[in-house]
Amino acid sequence: MRTLICLIAIFFIAIIPLQAQEDSSPKIIIESIEGATPFTSLEVNNGAENFQFAIVSDRTGGHRPGVFLDGVRKLNLLQPEFVMSVGDLIEGYTTDRDEIDRQWTEFNGFIDELTVPFFYVPGNHDYTNEVLAEEWKERFGRDYYHFTYNDVLFLCLNSEDMVRGAGRGTIDDEQYEYIEKTLAENSDVKWTLAFMHQPLWDQEGSERWDDVEKLLADRKHTVFVGHRHRYVKYERDHGNNYFILATTGGGSELRGPQLGEFDHVVWITMTNEGPIITNLALDGIWSEDVMTEEIASYVRPLLQSQAVSIEPLLVQDDTFEAYETEVKLTNNSDVPMRIDLTLQANPKVIPSFGAQSYEVSPNSVEIVKLGLKATEATPLDSIDPLVLHSIISYPSEEMPEVSFESTYRLRPQKVAVISPTESAVQIDGSLEDWEELSYQVGENGYVDSDPFSHKGDSDASFRFDLTYDDEYLYIAADVTDNQLETTSDKIAYEQDGINVLLDARPERISALETGERIFREVLYLGISPLEAKSNELFRADRLPEGTKAAINRTEQGYVAEMAVPVAYLNEMQGGNWESIRLNVAIRDFDEDGQYQTALFWKPDWRSEENYLGSGTFRKSVDMAASGSEEEEQ
Repeated sequence: MRTLICLIAIFFIAIIPLQAQEDSSPKIIIESIEGATPFTSLEVNNGAENFQFAIVSDRTGGHRPGVFLDGVRKLNLLQPEFVMSVGDLIEGYTTDRDEIDRQWTEFNGFIDELTVPFFYVPGNHDYTNEVLAEEWKERFGRDYYHFTYNDVLFLCLNSEDMVRGAGRGTIDDEQYEYIEKTLAENSDVKWTLAFMHQPLWDQEGSERWDDVEKLLADRKHTVFVGHRHRYVKYERDHGNNYFILATTGGGSELRGPQLGEFDHVVWITMTNEGPIITNLALDGIWSEDVMTEEIASYVRPLLQSQAVSIEPLLVQDDTFEAYETEVKLTNNSDVPMRIDLTLQANPKVIPSFGAQSYEVSPNSVEIVKLGLKATEATPLDSIDPLVLHSIISYPSEEMPEVSFESTYRLRPQKVAVISPTESAVQIDGSLEDWEELSYQVGENGYVDSDPFSHKGDSDASFRFDLTYDDEYLYIAADVTDNQLETTSDKIAYEQDGINVLLDARPERISALETGERIFREVLYLGISPLEAKSNELFRADRLPEGTKAAINRTEQGYVAEMAVPVAYLNEMQGGNWESIRLNVAIRDFDEDGQYQTALFWKPDWRSEENYLGSGTFRKSVDMAASGSEEEEQ
C-alpha cells in the first residue's frame, strides 16, 4: 500500500505541471523507485515558504520500552511536515531472520501510528552484519538516498556501508561517488542537510568522509547524527554546525540536558537563512545550545573524574558488628566542588553521620571517614544495603553550573579469596583439574524471571570457582539445565549459556561499576553449549589477547572453563594484581523461548539491587587495605 501511494505521488509530481503551477505548495522531488522504499510516503504536511520537520534519534542500544512510542505520539501532536531519523531503530546484532523480522515488525508498528512521512536511515544496530544489510535492502530498497524539498537537499547516508560496527563507521568509494554526483546535480539549493548514524568527523578510519566534508565545505549545510547517546553541538572549521543527538528511547543515564543526556525529538524550522533548531525533550523544551562543544569539553572531565569513590565493605566474618571505610572526594577541576552526602536510615546499622556537606578546593582531594556500627551482632545476609546519596555541583562564573546526583548502595560482605592452583589447569571443558567448586548458586542467587519460568535448582542452577597461576586467572562452572536451547545465530546472552563479567580495575574503581563500561573497561565473557562444538567467546576480538574458553554438554547441562591472562590484570591495576570484581550468570530458555530465566550469583550490576563492590575477590585476606574491623567493647 505504501509503495502504491508513493508511486501515485511521484506520478502527479512528475507529469502534471499545470497542477503544480496552480498549487504552489512545495513537493518532495525524488526519482521513481520500484519495489521497497526507504521512506513511508511522500504525502508531506505542507507549509508556506518556511517549513518544519522533526528528527528522532537512537531508539536502541539498550532501549527503554515505551519511550520511542511516546515520542511518536508527541510528534503527532506537533504535526511536523515529515520526520527524519539517524538510525539504531532496532536492536539488531543477530543473524536470526525470525528475530530480525520480529524486531522490524515491532518498530514499523510504532511508525504506523505516525501520521506524517518517516524517512529511514541505518545505524550500526540496524546494519551490523550482512544478513541485516540484506534485510534492510529487501524492506527499504536503498541504504543511502536523497531528496529535495522547498529548495533544500536532504542527504540520507549510510555510515555502516562497510559493516564494521560501532565506532568504525565509513563512507566507501561507491557511496562517495553517489554523494559527489548528487551534490553536483543540486548545486543551487539554498541549504543541504545530511543525516547518518555515526559521527564520522570524530572517528578514525572513516574512509571517504574527509572527502565528503571537502565537497560540503563550500555550501551551506548542517549534519545530524546519533550513536553516542549524548547531545553535542560542533562548529566545524568551515562555519557549519554538526550535531550529535541524544536519545529517543536508547540507553542513557538521563542525567539531564546540561550533560547532554535526555530523551528528545529535534524540531527544525527551515528558513532561507538556514535551520532554526530546537530540542524538544519529552519532558520539556531546550535550545540547540544545551550542550555545545565548549561545554562538552568542560563537562566531560567532570563526569569521568569519579568525584566520589568508596572502598567496598569487606569483612572477615559471617556476622557484622562495626566497620570503618573511607569516602574519597576528588576535585580534578579548576573550580570549587561542593558535595552533599546523605545516608538513609537503616534499622540494623548506624552510620557515623546522616548528612554532611563538603567544599573541595580545585585540584584537590578530601578523605571522609565513614564509620558503621551494628545495633547488635548481625548476620551479613540479613543486612539491607545502606543508601548513600550524593549531589555534586561545580559553580563557575564562566560556564553554566554543572550539577548531578549519584546513589551508592553499601552492604557489608564477607571477603572472597582466590587461592593459587598447585597444578596446571587445561581449558578443555572438563572439571578434572578442579576440586570441589566452592560457590553454589540456585534459589539463593538473584533470579530475574517471571513466576512461571524458573522451576527450582533442577531447572537452572550452577556451581563455580576461581584460581590462578603466573599466567592465567581461571574460571570454571558446572551448570544444571534440564532443557538446553541453543543456536549459532544468537549470542550467549540471548540463549542458554553462561556469562561472566570481570572488572580488573583497582577496587575503588571497580566497586562502583554499574555495567556501563562493558567491552571498554569491563570484560564480558559469554559462551553457549552449542550442539556443534564451539569454544569461541562472544566478540572474542574485543577480549585480551590469549583469553580462551571451552564448553561441553553434560547429562545435567554443561561445563564451562575460561582463562584470562594475568598480564591483563596487571595492566589494569598498574602492577601486580591484587583483586578483581566478578559476577557470574546463566541464561535459561525453555519451551522454545516461552520461558526465560537469568540467574545471577550477585545482583545484576545494572539493576537497582546492585551494591558497592559486590563480587569482589582478593588474592589474600588483608583487611588493612580497605578498612579496619572493630570489636564491640
